[in-house]
Amino acid sequence: MVVTGWFVLVVVLGVVPVVATSSPWALVGWLGLCLLLLVIDVVLAASPRTVRLTRTLSSAIRLGESTTASLSIVNEGKRRIRGLARDAWEPSAGASPARFRLAVAPGRRHGATTALVPFRRGERRASAVTIRTLGPLRLAGRQATHPLPGSIRVLPRFSSRKHLPSRLARLRELDGRTSVMIRGQGTEFDSLREYVRGDDIRSIDWRATARRTDLMVRTWRPERDRRVVLIVDAGRTSAARVGDEPRLDTAFESALLLGALASRAGDRVDLAIVDRRVRGRVQGATGADLLSSMVTTMAPIDPELVETDWALVPGLVRSISTQRSLVVIATTLDSPGAARALLAAIPQLTARHLVVVASVVDPVLDELAATRTDRDEVYRAAAAERALLDVARVSAALRQLGAEVVTGSPADLPPALADRYLALKAAGRL
Repeated sequence: MVVTGWFVLVVVLGVVPVVATSSPWALVGWLGLCLLLLVIDVVLAASPRTVRLTRTLSSAIRLGESTTASLSIVNEGKRRIRGLARDAWEPSAGASPARFRLAVAPGRRHGATTALVPFRRGERRASAVTIRTLGPLRLAGRQATHPLPGSIRVLPRFSSRKHLPSRLARLRELDGRTSVMIRGQGTEFDSLREYVRGDDIRSIDWRATARRTDLMVRTWRPERDRRVVLIVDAGRTSAARVGDEPRLDTAFESALLLGALASRAGDRVDLAIVDRRVRGRVQGATGADLLSSMVTTMAPIDPELVETDWALVPGLVRSISTQRSLVVIATTLDSPGAARALLAAIPQLTARHLVVVASVVDPVLDELAATRTDRDEVYRAAAAERALLDVARVSAALRQLGAEVVTGSPADLPPALADRYLALKAAGRL
């Protein structure tokens, strides 16, 4: 049984004048009348258990998008249902409205639509639907909760896909699909053409020139079917927020953009998400299946508040690829002390692979370091300078160990990493 605010108001408004008369029997009579009305209202209220519930919703959406969840309520009882219903979505699902009014005749159906605008990745769940029916006086009623589990998978945002067309255009140039041809160590022979002023004389094919009257040069294209191994750090440092998103989400954005670009370049892409264990893995997927598998694997993974075990990464990379590969590690370069385990693992990787470490940097640090108008801001500027120097020290140590480092803000890091991949292709290093 549930009591509404109307009942409380009626009792209070009636008790005040009765108390003023100083008659205890009048007070007892008034409270007895209110109790009788309460019982009558509960008895006349429809049963909230004589309903059949079904929920319809989409299986997955991207973070930042919206969808709707449809709830169907069928009155299988003999009385008309008047009251309220609440669809119990977890707060991060962004459900609106969560409550709605009911007026369902016997044997009829009531449909309700809830808009969902999730603001977190992963499985956003609804556990139950609560039905509250009211009596004709609306003083009291009945309430029952019906288990009705449902969920929607919220995939990574992948807003960096807007950078993909321009990078694909540059990739086509590198791939010899335009007049721009490149030459570099480790590239594949593509074709012969006549020499034009500005060509590298080392690309002249003297045998082909001897067979013709014109100078002939060789053109080259980047090698295909290379291996790209993406390692995403899901440890405690990835939980820190930069701007309005965790660092882990920026790492996912960078991995998705690079994965899409490398796949279109004909390279094989593998993904592993690690902390103290392998949290997620994508291996052997190609084409459209690659991005689908990546976002599905990334969606339910949240940062773990543990230190990442970098000692397992070299063995993990060996299990993925035995040939020379581009190994991209998306992590955080906070301080030399926190990066000690990463620095110890890098030489095992650079001995065989080309290693790129990508890290997001908070753009607010530059603003804090440049603002020094009062004492408090001077202290904040000093802390920001210390953080920037730590990033620079770790980056320098990684470069000394043979790795390349790419840093940037959440908006800049994904395209910067894609540009570094294209630069490695152009230089014939991949």
